[in-house]
Amino acid sequence: MAAIVGFFVSLAPVIFALLALGLIFGLRQIVRARKEERDAVFGLEREIAQHHMRLASATLSLVILLALAEFALVVFLAPNIPDLTQLATPTMNPLLTPTGTFPLEFMETLGVVTPGGPTVTIQATGCIPGQIDITTPKPGDSLKGSIELEGSANIPNFGFYKYEFAPAGSDIWVTILADNKVVQDGTLGNWDTSAITSGDYQLRLVVSDNAGNNFPACVVPVHILAP
Repeated sequence: MAAIVGFFVSLAPVIFALLALGLIFGLRQIVRARKEERDAVFGLEREIAQHHMRLASATLSLVILLALAEFALVVFLAPNIPDLTQLATPTMNPLLTPTGTFPLEFMETLGVVTPGGPTVTIQATGCIPGQIDITTPKPGDSLKGSIELEGSANIPNFGFYKYEFAPAGSDIWVTILADNKVVQDGTLGNWDTSAITSGDYQLRLVVSDNAGNNFPACVVPVHILAP
């Protein structure tokens, strides 16, 4: 179930765009059917117009129901499914699919810096103190085992937040945890790094408003040590 929910969450922008087109199409069909009914002279024409009206109304009702279902899934259901913490997501349009530990060969393919190599950067990027911010861990910190993440996820019209990680220089993100509660200079959640291959990584906090709009992510570079 988590994989299915993750799939629909990841494609939310595309789904909402398609549903908007469906809504416009349904409204146009209703307007056209009403015009046909007004202009109908013969009984057969009126019956055809009424049939078109029923089809258009059914289409519009279906689009509205699908939009409400997608909205409820993204805003209310997804942040409360623990299994989503193990789903992989790409940048900007996260596709949540089950993942395990990244093997060493996969890390090398992505160009991950191995222990002892240079870190891409030791500066956090995109962070807004008090709104979208990771205060712990600090940029460049070496992490081992389970750690507690601290910071803020507090924006106008707050919807939910999630924090993710990716190998340094990669755009393949893995969701760690998501929640729909505002956090102000407090605990965002935990991160168990014991199953992750040692190396340099990016940790990011993504915050969305209640309309599903993602704000620029706060990205913090860190180094993970073998357990």
